[in-house]
Amino acid sequence: MYDFLVHVVGPFLNLINGRPVIKNKENLPDGNYIIVAPHRTWMDPVLLALAIYPKKFSFMAKEELFKGRFANWFLRKLNAYPVDRLHPGPSAIKVPVKELRKSNLSTIIFPSGSRYSSKLKGGALMIAKLADVPLVPAVYQGPLSFGGLFSRHHRKIAFGKPIYVNRKERLTDDVQKKYELEMQTAFDDLDHQLDPNFHYQMPEKPADDHF
Repeated sequence: MYDFLVHVVGPFLNLINGRPVIKNKENLPDGNYIIVAPHRTWMDPVLLALAIYPKKFSFMAKEELFKGRFANWFLRKLNAYPVDRLHPGPSAIKVPVKELRKSNLSTIIFPSGSRYSSKLKGGALMIAKLADVPLVPAVYQGPLSFGGLFSRHHRKIAFGKPIYVNRKERLTDDVQKKYELEMQTAFDDLDHQLDPNFHYQMPEKPADDHF
């Protein structure tokens, strides 16, 4: 299912929006890793995964999306797994760590956790440390809605150099802030590489949206 959709969705997006601009793909390491990126559109996971194919990924998705029988089957075929974002339990860490250590699947994590926040959280750092894999910063610039893809405003993605989390280092507040600053600096540098004049306008959070 994963390969089939890549070979359907990728050409379709190229048809309506042109081929994407992808920079620094040579920064992607061998083996498994965690792509970390600012969350700017609901399309982020798909667009990032397409840019890196044939490397495959697992995805963290809010558990509400898995409620229907077909949706549950479909999402799991795409290597997605549910997480309660309001009350994340140990599985939010254990599942991606297991995937990274025991499968050939990398994963994509948005450290802010939401399109309505720019504050980075420490989950990606803990997962990287326990799984002993690097973090790879990435940014996406381009249409933020499906309709926007028809504007010919092309998709642009850039990858930064891997960030290695020291397994022997305790993730104290100060250590976590150090890595968060490294990630944010990488995001800013990559945005500047793609477009020195780029500015992301964060959308207002809907009153009934808890994510």
